[in-house]
Amino acid sequence: MSAATREVVVVDLGMGNLRSVARALERAGASARISSDADVIANAPRLVVPGQGQFRDCATALEGELGGAVRAFVASGRPYLGICLGMQALFASSEEAPGMAGLGIFDGTVKRFARDLRDAGGERLKVPHMGWAELALPASPHPLLRSEPRWFYFVHSYVCVPDDAGIIAATADHGGAFCAAVARENVFACQFHPEKSGAAGHALLTRYLEGAWS
Repeated sequence: MSAATREVVVVDLGMGNLRSVARALERAGASARISSDADVIANAPRLVVPGQGQFRDCATALEGELGGAVRAFVASGRPYLGICLGMQALFASSEEAPGMAGLGIFDGTVKRFARDLRDAGGERLKVPHMGWAELALPASPHPLLRSEPRWFYFVHSYVCVPDDAGIIAATADHGGAFCAAVARENVFACQFHPEKSGAAGHALLTRYLEGAWS
């Protein structure tokens, strides 16, 4: 595989763990470039949008040219990978930041975990949800999720609630099932952090770089 096919632009939204995401991609064989330049983003061969922090800051960063570049990239059919806020930003809105608009690529919203979550034994669960969880997958998993193991690392207080349940590629459990990944056409996004998920995350990123999309 040529080096060009493994070139990835990691979008700099001014927040989060950009270098750890770039390093994880490089370990998987990518040539990773971190950028906030709209032209670079719109013309990237592959795009990864990570983020840790608040939806308001993410939505603000995606206003104007930067958000337009991400939308143009998605519309081009090239592979988009969203991580954490990079998944939440695909939706129209979030309870975390009323009045702030996401990219609106998927219909739906982002909601906070319920305040009184309990496990099967009745023990109260903490929010934010932090730690490892196993994915539950459909009978025909998305190509990026066909590798074992299927335990990934999560850090979040909010979950995506798509209007179209058909885009849900995986769920996980924290006081009940929640949407852990979404996929449609050239877009795959996950609430968990592949860069923090050891062998499972490495396998996902490798499959993303290899074009295992269908």
